[in-house]
This record gives sequence, structure tokens and C-alpha cells, in this order.
Amino acid sequence: MSTFGSPGTLPTTKPSPPQRGSFPLDHDGTKIVGGVTPGREGFHLGLPVLPALRQAMEQLKPDATAIYVAARHAAAAIEEAIEGEVPLIVAVAEHIPLNDMLRIQSILKIQSRPRLVDPNSPSIISATGRCRIGFQPLSCFSPGRIGIVAKSGTLSYETVASTTRAGLGQSLCIGVGGDILPGIDLRESLAVFEQDGDTDAIALVGEIGGTGEIDAESWIRDHPEKFGEAFKARLDALATRGQFHLDSRIRERTRAELHRMGRRERRHMFLAEGECMDLLRASGETSCGAGGYSGHGERCLLAIGIDRSARSPCVIAAPTTNQECLVRTVKRYSFDFGRGRGPSELDIRHIAEHMQLRGTGMAADSLRHTVDSLTAIFYENEAFLLTTHIVVGARFGFHDAAFPSGGRQGALHTALAATSSEHGPYPEVQRSGIVYIRLAGDGAVGTVVNGAGLAMNTVDALQGNAASFLDTGGKATSDTVKASFEMVLRDPRVRVVFVNTFGGLKLGDMIVRGIILAFQTLSLKVPVVVRIRGTKEKEGQQLIAESRLPLYAFNDFDEAAAKAVELSMRKPGS
Repeated sequence: MSTFGSPGTLPTTKPSPPQRGSFPLDHDGTKIVGGVTPGREGFHLGLPVLPALRQAMEQLKPDATAIYVAARHAAAAIEEAIEGEVPLIVAVAEHIPLNDMLRIQSILKIQSRPRLVDPNSPSIISATGRCRIGFQPLSCFSPGRIGIVAKSGTLSYETVASTTRAGLGQSLCIGVGGDILPGIDLRESLAVFEQDGDTDAIALVGEIGGTGEIDAESWIRDHPEKFGEAFKARLDALATRGQFHLDSRIRERTRAELHRMGRRERRHMFLAEGECMDLLRASGETSCGAGGYSGHGERCLLAIGIDRSARSPCVIAAPTTNQECLVRTVKRYSFDFGRGRGPSELDIRHIAEHMQLRGTGMAADSLRHTVDSLTAIFYENEAFLLTTHIVVGARFGFHDAAFPSGGRQGALHTALAATSSEHGPYPEVQRSGIVYIRLAGDGAVGTVVNGAGLAMNTVDALQGNAASFLDTGGKATSDTVKASFEMVLRDPRVRVVFVNTFGGLKLGDMIVRGIILAFQTLSLKVPVVVRIRGTKEKEGQQLIAESRLPLYAFNDFDEAAAKAVELSMRKPGS
């Protein structure tokens, strides 16, 4: 089994007590030693259930713990596991409040033992060691020598299935997850494989958002002994031509749409500029221009955001707001979330120098007041990005998990949901978890997909013919699938619906029941292309065959996408 950091190893024979939930661990040879449920003691399925994790650690001595609880309980369960010094902590909940994860990362920085894999990911599985901690679809896996590291859960399943079909199999698969603050990132996951003799090659699956892929590239360059000098030379050549991280199939308009999908998928909420300025004025001694930019002097960028590599808040500063220059001039100054306040005085001086705020100490004092105001807003309102152009404009974004998952910031989020124009139909479907974006252009294929990564990949595969992006969300049911059809079919451009799912936690037969429900209740008049893979795919395919509905069913992704495009080109009624 691969060494998963140090100390400790990823368990092959004795994974863990699960915390507060039932879960699919008892398959594929994973050995479970017990469970933890607060206030309860006894047995379940013949295994001991204990009221506290520390008690479980003393009696059962597990190598890892799997946390299967709702997002509102996840942070407390993770903290309990950290206090119990469990070597490996796996948590799968999605939409954990950002401030909760910042607090957890602050705690982990002073710990030497626990390793965290979370959140919003299918977690980890060793195909060779016969151990799964997560909810990956077992039917796709086969023992082999290919390691897989992925930010997208559904795209990791696609990669697993491809390597299985090719006869290569997998060694260890690590799901990093697409959240702003992952427990383990792409670079750290690659480091797991550095001394792993069971892995001959690694597939790295990225996703829009953050700098994880760039950090991973740097690590690969620094370890040619593992990845080979030829691969390092290839990266150098691509970087010289400016081609690294580019996909030639994606046109510029589509690329912009994909980035917009990535932002919307995280369900961030933004204030109007006037409200941002009012909030900034109310939070401290900050002078905010009321009349906009005067045209004199250079506007500077000052923001509070998240440094994903450092897993902490940071000040983001640049001496200009010119987009062409920002990549070269922007700098990040991280500070510890646990301190409850912003950067140090030394950092403020460095920020002032970088922003070229010269002159008397008044400039630094004014900068300190502005940073203090932004920091106060960041902590009090659970923001993820507060951007200002000193200070004639502002854009404030808030991570909405604080309200639905944590029960906090209710007034702010209720007001934003009622007034924000940036969410499109999001307020209407918030409870269902569906994320829908109507794409510009004349595309005629409506998409219904599970998982943000696979949904983006589906839009890409349709080569400009997609009318929409739709992710059914992590809690999709048959009713959610039917509601997804309703939403997609509101668009008069749609001439075909493409359902593309790769189930891990979501079941293939449940998706098909949702499709059948849509046919029964919506009087569908457009063709439907269906691709069902993953957990219970055979049951789903059997339901399709028995339904006798006019569905175009495929196993192959490319063939299904091509059929959807072909059908969308037909004239109505043909």
C-alpha cells in the first residue's frame, strides 16, 4: 500500500470507526473496526459503537476515520478527529462553511500527526490494497499500476473507467475535491506517489479554480527522478510557447463560459457595488470615493481573499488594476485565520511599498484602516473575496454555505438571494441544489449532468452546441432529475436533452427513474440522449430497456455527445 504522508500509512487492514453515519465502506475488502455516534454505545452490524472518538482510538486503535455527516456537523467531527490524533481523516460532506474550514486548517498547521482528505470529494481508494474510504463506484476499478489524483469526482470516475478498459488498472486514487480549501491538494497528492513502488504512471485531473495545477507543475519540475527528464523538458517546451494549461478544443467564448460556470458552481453571492461601499464605510475609518474614479492617478487593487496554497486568508495587492498587468504585479500576503485579525504591521508596510503608496506615514495609516475594515467584513460576514480599487469601487463576494449549512448570516444571505441579479435562477432552485446556467449563443443541446467537473467536460465535448450547463447537485433525487428537465426545457432553443451521469454516491437507477418521471409528467417532445455509468449502471440500463421510451442510450461519452449534436442539427419535426 502506498505511504500516505508521514507518519502513518493509508490503511489496508484496519481503516476506521466511521463517525455519525452509515456508509459504503464494507465493500472491496475494507476492514471496519467500529463506529462513533455521540451519546450512543452498543453494537451495529456486529461492530462496537462508541460515544466519543477518543474512546474509539483507545479501544480500537484505527489507522483512519471516515466522517459521513451533513455539512453543518462536519467541522465539529473533523475537529474531534484532529484532537483524537487519528492519522488519516476522511470527510466527504460538500458545502462546509468556508470559515469552518479556515478554522480547521489553522488547527492543522500546529499538528504533526493527522492528515485530512476532504471535503466535497469521493475521497480515496486503493484498488491494489482492496481498501475504500469514500463512495467511489467500485464497478469501474481494477488493480493496476496507474495512480490517479483528481479535483473532480465525476472526472476521476471517467479516468478510472478509461484505465480499466485499457487494461491498465489503478494503484491508488486520491480525490482532492473542488472546494476552495481542500484537505490535501494536488501537489501533496503527487508527493504521496514519490516513493510508491506500486505506481508506474499518474493521471492528474484538474478543474477550474485556484492555482493547484500550477503548484503541481512546479512540484513535477522539481522531481524529475520520479517523472523523468523527458516529461520535465516537455513542460519547459510548452511553457516557452505559452501552451501549458491550454486546451485547443475550447474556443475563447467557451473558455469564458467555463470560468463563469466554475464561479457559479461555488454558489458565491455578491453585493451590488453601492452596498459594498456602504458596508466598507460602516466598518471603519475608510474614505470611499462617492463619485467614482476621478481619472487622476493610478488605481490600485486591494482585496482580502483566500490563499489556497497556504490555506489561509490573505491580502491581495497590486499597484494597478490593469488586467494585462495584474498577472505580473499581483502579490499575496497570507495571515493566520486563528488570530482573528488581519496582517501584521510589517506586512502592511510591505503592502504599501508594493502598491507604491509613497509619501508620509499617512498613506500607510490609511492603508491599515482600509485593510482593518476589509478584514472585519471578511470575518463578520464570512466572505471569500472582498475586492476594492482604492477606493473608488468595490466587489464583495460571500460564501453562502454559512447560511444553509451553518445557520449563520441569515439576514445577509436572505437579502442577497432576493435581490442579486448575478444568480440567474439560483434562488429558485437553492433548496434542490441544482446549478443551472443558460449559455450564450445558438446551442440547442440542454445538458443534465451530475458533478461540476463532468458538467464542464460535457459542455466542452458538445463543441459549442450546448445551450446550458446544469449540475444536478450532490443530493440529487429522481425528483431533482425531473426538475432539471423542467429547467432545461424552459429554453426554447433546446432541441435535444443530453443526460450524462457517472454515479458514485448517486445511483444510476435513481437517475433513470427521474428521466422516466420527466417523460410521464412533462410530455417531452424532444429527443433524449442518455449515458449512465458508475454505481448501479446495469440496473439503470435495464430500466431504460424496460421503459420502451424513445431514449438514445450509450456507454461511450464521445458517441453520446456526437449523437446529441447530430440530433440538435435536425429541423423540428424531422
